[in-house]
Amino acid sequence: MPFYDHLIIFLHGVGASGAQLMPLASSWRSGLPNTRFVAPDAPMHHRYGHQWFSIEGNPLDPAKILRARRAFDGLMNDVVRREGFADALDRIAFVGVSQGAIVALDAVASGRWKIGALVSFAGLLAPQPISAASVGTPILLVHGQADTTIPAAASTLAAAQLRTAGFNVELDVEPAVGHTVSSAGGQKALSFLKKSFL
Repeated sequence: MPFYDHLIIFLHGVGASGAQLMPLASSWRSGLPNTRFVAPDAPMHHRYGHQWFSIEGNPLDPAKILRARRAFDGLMNDVVRREGFADALDRIAFVGVSQGAIVALDAVASGRWKIGALVSFAGLLAPQPISAASVGTPILLVHGQADTTIPAAASTLAAAQLRTAGFNVELDVEPAVGHTVSSAGGQKALSFLKKSFL
């Protein structure tokens, strides 16, 4: 049995590292007791850090996201096994930011990962058929209205597509917020996780 009741896996954006998301974990610890927080580095090298898939050429080419699945699944399986949650996927949440949110949404929408909850900050859902296999995973999409990197419309569209496929989805578009995790967005995610996950 794992020492902790729940596991939250943070998935960072392009050119970043897992460590950069740990301050968010620190701010959530008191609200999510007995939860283990991990933030692995993405498997691909980037000149400023790490990435989940290459952004050369068309950064949103669905083929790139498909090719990234094997490395993503391998890394997640390693983390899940190491933390003792291989038989408790319903007690795992993915929290992705930007490119990390893209691969997290792909993992759930494709039906590959049937986890306890998913939070996407400033992400998008790659064009694909959505599997009903993971519809039990509640999803929160948080996006800044002023995001010029990935427009907020991407999360609005993802919410509509996921709801049509039967997912329980919450959408929070924040006025005057750019491509970032705002303190209000972080609090919204914390409330969502406490409600849907604990």
